[in-house]
Amino acid sequence: MAFDLVIDIDNTPGALARVAAAISDAGVNIAAATCIGSGERAELHILVPHAGAAKHSLAISQLAVSREREVVVVNVEDRPGVLADLTRKIARAGVNLDLVYVATQNRVVFGATDLAALRAALETGS
Repeated sequence: MAFDLVIDIDNTPGALARVAAAISDAGVNIAAATCIGSGERAELHILVPHAGAAKHSLAISQLAVSREREVVVVNVEDRPGVLADLTRKIARAGVNLDLVYVATQNRVVFGATDLAALRAALETGS
């Protein structure tokens, strides 16, 4: 399983380093990260395989996870059109995505309210 953790952070130098250090101190690998926010606050999404350990270590470092959810991670070939093909399959299944970002090792992270339908859409052949 993979989990997307959202941490609301100050948009200041060193904020990401503090989060990354707390998670690595727990022995948890960050498989992906994306940060959104140009004001004083930012929303940091991180992909981890073990939410519990990461959340515990963040709490010790006075950093709170504001949201947590299971997501679907798909191994992909690194070539033009792959994302378009995957998202067309998802759309044909009537699944509305509410989260997409790229992870390490040629993987794409997808989130949707209906995770079972998302998984089913990605498992179909065409």
